[in-house]
Amino acid sequence: MAPRPSRALKRRLEQLVESTDGVARREADPVGFVHRFGEPGDVEVVGLLAASLAFGNVVAVRRSIGRVLDVLGEHPAESIRPPRARARLHRDLDGFVHRVWRGEHVATMLANAGELRDEHGSLGALLGTRVTEAGDFREGLARFADALRGPEPDRSLRHLLPDPRAGSACKRLLLYVRWMVRPADGVDLGQWDLPASELVIPVDTHIHRIGRNLGLTERNDASWRTAEEITAALRRYDASDPVRYDFALCHHGISRECPSRRDDAKCRPCALRTVCRAYRAG
Repeated sequence: MAPRPSRALKRRLEQLVESTDGVARREADPVGFVHRFGEPGDVEVVGLLAASLAFGNVVAVRRSIGRVLDVLGEHPAESIRPPRARARLHRDLDGFVHRVWRGEHVATMLANAGELRDEHGSLGALLGTRVTEAGDFREGLARFADALRGPEPDRSLRHLLPDPRAGSACKRLLLYVRWMVRPADGVDLGQWDLPASELVIPVDTHIHRIGRNLGLTERNDASWRTAEEITAALRRYDASDPVRYDFALCHHGISRECPSRRDDAKCRPCALRTVCRAYRAG
């Protein structure tokens, strides 16, 4: 259940967003790769790749994204078009490894994405259709992931493209959709025609910890239910675009400006200090 709205918290959230230089910080974020491309088709393909591989150490993540982009070349959307893309992607990504995923998993995802783009015109159109058919964002997102995985996916491919129905927070999938749906602001790209009000915040360890510190959730697990609870709380402060706070909050944690325990040297300058339960608890 979402807490009562707090004017003080809203002011502090707005202050944090305003003080976060998204354009400067995006280059240390996987979304920085997406901004290197200008064609809408390339943007959504690179976004899918970058968000899907955003798991683990940031240096390793960036190295892995760069490795796949070397294979895709200057026009990634063209590189994944059927009918010849599937065999070539599997060949060129043979030997690729990132965490639990191998080249075959990334190649399958990208080849499926190419076929779906040919069928629907864009991945954004596919997601919009699935959400409309389902009448529900979560189920529509699940059907979108089903299509990208293809039939009979193995365990690693199911992890690369998780199923929102299973209860996972689906952080990377929600991150991708946030990039593509939210209004262009130097970080997000505003390319897909879906209401930002329907989005659910991507919950990682940083968002979960800061969300608990701010009283946005009482839940102990980084699950879909937790993501919905944090989103519901943020919707009290911006009903039309509740996840616009995500980038600033997440990078507040990534940058270590928000320590896991009270640290006066770091906490005193923090915009959220006066509304942070961890700080007040001492």
